[in-house]
Amino acid sequence: MCGIIGYIGEKNCVPILINGLKRLEYRGYDSAGIGIIANGNSEIVKNKGKVSLLEHKMKDLQLYANLGIGHTRWATHGIPNEINAHPHSNLSNTLFLIHNGIIENYRVIKKELENQGYHFKSDTDSEVLVHLIDRFLTLGFDLCKSVQLALNEVVGTYGIAVIYKDEPDKIIAARKGSPLVVGLGNNENFIASDVSAILAHTKQVVYLDDGELAVISKDNFIVKNISDIEIEKEVHEISTTLEEIDKGGYSHFMLKEIMEQPESVRNSMRGRLLPEDGTAKLGGISEVVDRLVNSKRIIITACGTSWHAALVGEYMIENFAQIPTEIEYASEFRYRNPIINKDDTVLVISQSGETADTLAAMREAKSRGALVLGICNVVGSTIARESMAGVYIHAGPEIGVASTKAFTAQLVVLSLITLLIARRKNLSMAEGKKIVEALNSLPDKITDILKLNDRIEQLAEKFKDANNFLYLGRGYQFPVALEGALKLKEISYIHAEGYPAAEMKHGPIALIDENMPVVFIAPKDSAYDKVVSNIEEVRARGGRLIAIASENDNDIDRLVDDTIKIPDTVEMLRPILTSIPLQLLAYHIAVKKELNVDQPRNLAKSVTVE
Repeated sequence: MCGIIGYIGEKNCVPILINGLKRLEYRGYDSAGIGIIANGNSEIVKNKGKVSLLEHKMKDLQLYANLGIGHTRWATHGIPNEINAHPHSNLSNTLFLIHNGIIENYRVIKKELENQGYHFKSDTDSEVLVHLIDRFLTLGFDLCKSVQLALNEVVGTYGIAVIYKDEPDKIIAARKGSPLVVGLGNNENFIASDVSAILAHTKQVVYLDDGELAVISKDNFIVKNISDIEIEKEVHEISTTLEEIDKGGYSHFMLKEIMEQPESVRNSMRGRLLPEDGTAKLGGISEVVDRLVNSKRIIITACGTSWHAALVGEYMIENFAQIPTEIEYASEFRYRNPIINKDDTVLVISQSGETADTLAAMREAKSRGALVLGICNVVGSTIARESMAGVYIHAGPEIGVASTKAFTAQLVVLSLITLLIARRKNLSMAEGKKIVEALNSLPDKITDILKLNDRIEQLAEKFKDANNFLYLGRGYQFPVALEGALKLKEISYIHAEGYPAAEMKHGPIALIDENMPVVFIAPKDSAYDKVVSNIEEVRARGGRLIAIASENDNDIDRLVDDTIKIPDTVEMLRPILTSIPLQLLAYHIAVKKELNVDQPRNLAKSVTVE
């Protein structure tokens, strides 16, 4: 969601802040702004719309400062406009604040401040914070103490950065539920919501945890809790490179990330397969593997695309490891008083490792004594740090808002976990070796699928003007139908629904006519004959039929209008292959509709508010 960047040092902060905000654009936003303090002067520049507009404004003003903060806003309270954009300031324009998150009790605080003479310009909850801090400044407290006292009065989530004209030698940053990282340089330091914003300047970072506050000067930083007790923090080295977060010659990050999947899948299982034993080894869960294997029940909780990966994981684990498995929307999990036992294992899946609902679900499960394992992509993320053990998917940076390579890497990791448990329980070495062999062959098969890009682009031209799509699959392919529909909705804004193919007769069949494209995920698996029957039902009603089918299936061509033929693999791994043509179809339809593929409207890459 919203992006934060801050700089204090000896250089002009303006280009650093602008470039940092550009690196944060992928997170999703609707307005942008910068606040700087220099030579006793303070200035805020902001606008609705893109960072490029802000950049033009800054060039015209030719501002120079060694201290500044910048922000990209994703609206929660108040419409996207210049007034609601960040930074927000106090009445004297000497105190600037940027905020990610939601202040739940802002109405109560706002009323109190208005009674004390404070006036509000915006409709945001964030503006309450800057005036609350200002109130403590007017009572004689310094900036750090004023921030601490203000945060003690708020309920909700925040990642904030604050600068003050009367204390121009520091940035104050604090975190609760919204990620922040301190970047360390030579005679300069940074604050950011995402390492990508500061990667051009430093790879030395410190991750703030919930309830922590950082006082950052150009040559030092101190981390405290809200009670003012200093905390010693570990400095981490970031391995990500700038090249990894650039487009690499592709038109869009999404296309680049789709095309990276042979390598991202290979990386997600690199060094984790034991071919001679037909099993997997996962160092991140080695100390808890016995407890995992002996779990009476596994609960997987996630949101969005990660939830679809969890559904596939349910089929894998129950089929091979024979442990009862339940899938939960993280956004619902903690609010329904779930029954969790100490012999349960809860897997939490999040690409960013910062998804607010998934974090809350993880903490709820931990508080109830379950074994909690994290599956995430971002090293050093909150889920990675707070889960009891876990597995990185190693997909590499995913910049496109619509997840692609992270989804397939999540499926690989879930298959590795399944293989590990199953081999410890009842899966034979011979069967394990078949799965290992199939895993090792996935990158080459994905490469073959990506060669169908031109063919899929032709299909996109044919269907780009459709108003509705239906995606149907059975068994392992039902979650793929959900994911294919989600991809199309996210980036093309075409209404699409995914269903179990058999459920079509229980309502959606009423929608089918000659204008309705229906995508069947129909590889030659155990449900193939049933899916063919469903295809016949749609065909009889004039639907426009598209099938994702096995390359050796010559019978399906007579039943459908268009086919995309893909290589085969073992049944548990087929969703990895069948999902990729659907990613490409959604991508090309959106491009042909001239839409912003990487930054679809209203969406954010990392959903850090409830």
